[in-house]
Amino acid sequence: MTNSGAVRDNEPVTTVPAGRLRGTVNGTVAAFRGIPYAASPVGALRFAPPRPHPRWDGERDASAAGPSVPQGPSRLASVMGPRVPDGDEDGCLTVNVWTPLAALEAGAPARPVLLWFHGGGFAGGSAGWDWYDGTRLAALGDIVVVTANYRVGALGWLHLPKDGADNLGSRDQAAALRWVHETVGAFGGDPSRVTVGGQSAGAYSALALAVDPATAPLAHRVLAQSGPFGMPLCEPEKAEATARELLDALDCAGDVERLRAVPVGELLDATARLTARTARPGTAAPSFVPVRGGAGHPRTPLDAVRDGALAGRPLLIGATTDESTAFGLRDPAATERFNAAGDEIARLSAAQGAETYVYRFGRRPDPDPSALGATHCADLPFLFGTFDAFAGAPMLGAVTAADRALSASFAGSVAAFVNGRAPWPACGPDGRRVHAFGLTAAHGAG
Repeated sequence: MTNSGAVRDNEPVTTVPAGRLRGTVNGTVAAFRGIPYAASPVGALRFAPPRPHPRWDGERDASAAGPSVPQGPSRLASVMGPRVPDGDEDGCLTVNVWTPLAALEAGAPARPVLLWFHGGGFAGGSAGWDWYDGTRLAALGDIVVVTANYRVGALGWLHLPKDGADNLGSRDQAAALRWVHETVGAFGGDPSRVTVGGQSAGAYSALALAVDPATAPLAHRVLAQSGPFGMPLCEPEKAEATARELLDALDCAGDVERLRAVPVGELLDATARLTARTARPGTAAPSFVPVRGGAGHPRTPLDAVRDGALAGRPLLIGATTDESTAFGLRDPAATERFNAAGDEIARLSAAQGAETYVYRFGRRPDPDPSALGATHCADLPFLFGTFDAFAGAPMLGAVTAADRALSASFAGSVAAFVNGRAPWPACGPDGRRVHAFGLTAAHGAG
């Protein structure tokens, strides 16, 4: 779809296949939030694959993000800070787009695109939270930034394939990627230059999209931040057993239509009880995750890269230096285990001849009474420049001028990668060159 945007009375407007949109302006960036890329998964569409959103009449107000997918409390609230619940199945399958105002001008060159997926252990998170506001990143890199919601928890990963519930969260992510390919031109974006990226579960999902034959042609570059790439996919037999247990707890055994009518609060409560019963000490695995062999996941991303499925596409991959402290694991060996699969993916990518860029993010909060160090998620405020949104988060601490300079360096490197430039010298065939952000002598770096 070609550029159909303009700015009218200081409000950006554009037209997508479903109708006209009216956004907002912040400095040199136009924002269009809460755009539905699929119909609301309510009623008969709960536990069903994403369906196209119907057209709307007139101009749709795109000044505010849509609701998050309903979810339980985050296990990382004590690290990242709490969120006020804003979940609602109605209107949750949305994307948010930030684009340079200049990209909306007639005849403007199309900008490269970053489609970014939030983390949350496949159980939570939301693309619309101010943590992930793309204004600063879009302006810094002269790129189009898109963040996308997808179904999480049981709503996204309950395994009832005979009834259409087959890796629905992955299906949502694929639908968002196809929406970008078909629609981002309306925002001045170039569908032939799309980086799929994300953090944690979002990184796992982004790489999965890039190596799944059904979506790989739409993913031209990959950004993977702190992905749990050593996580195995859930085996179908286990997923079916978990689904039966949840349905039994809700008195819905064998009756999917009844399940679709269960109030979402009851579904979340039952999921929380199930998770509490099945949790094992020292594990971060949630109850509902992608299922092997289901939609979007014929194999793990690591196995796919081993088999050459990344096909030489550029990869920027990295992690923090103290990933595991967010999960209460202080032993540095736990972080090494967390990062091992990502490091293997980097080595494989480089050995297969792809441009491969690896980083470690080591900036620690000061003060750091919880001894988190540079924990899981610590790089997020620095990528998006959203320090105010993380005010009071133990993983951030006080923000200094040096931190803002670090943010410009880190975000600028990501933006350079999205633009097709080398953010720093690429790895050699051994994949062992690592670029350090915010590391000090205490981390073993200068």
